[in-house]
Amino acid sequence: MSDRQLPASSAAKTALRDQVLAGRRRRSLLALGEDARATAEHLLATPEVRRAATVAAYVSIGGEPGTSFLLDALAATGRRVLLPRLLADGDLDWGTWRGDGSLVRARMGLLEPVDSLGVDAIATADVVLVPGLAVSATGMRLGRGGGSYDRALARVPVGTWTCVLLGDDEVGLDVPSEPHDRAVLAAATPSGITRF
Repeated sequence: MSDRQLPASSAAKTALRDQVLAGRRRRSLLALGEDARATAEHLLATPEVRRAATVAAYVSIGGEPGTSFLLDALAATGRRVLLPRLLADGDLDWGTWRGDGSLVRARMGLLEPVDSLGVDAIATADVVLVPGLAVSATGMRLGRGGGSYDRALARVPVGTWTCVLLGDDEVGLDVPSEPHDRAVLAAATPSGITRF
């Protein structure tokens, strides 16, 4: 199906994805590292993360906002960290992060935990940190288009703090939404935390 045959919201999402990904490709490795550290420091200072026993997060790849400093800091403070495992049907299983040695290479360039806790393990997290490409002023998150995180977020109990990690210029954009899309409660960027 070409973009001309896609519903208007799907075509608009594709255009916004292309725009954000082009911007991410222009960021230097130095800037990505500095931004990752600043974002992690803001997250670690939030009351939600400070009181969380279990945090669902992810291992960043490519030009995504970096998570390695964040994962190390969460583990150093004794938190249980859950990481996703992409299943063949696009859904997300979850495993436990125990340092870089507990990760294996997976399809699509992902690093995933070796253990499997099941798709419902995300419901045990006190905080859920998700990747994204953009977020609207109301918390509507734009992902890569596979729907994996929308399915996972549907399993998260109401009231659980959900936060997308983004660049400063990726917050407050006009994100088209469809009925299956799930909003988040906050965005973490190098400049701070935005709550919706």
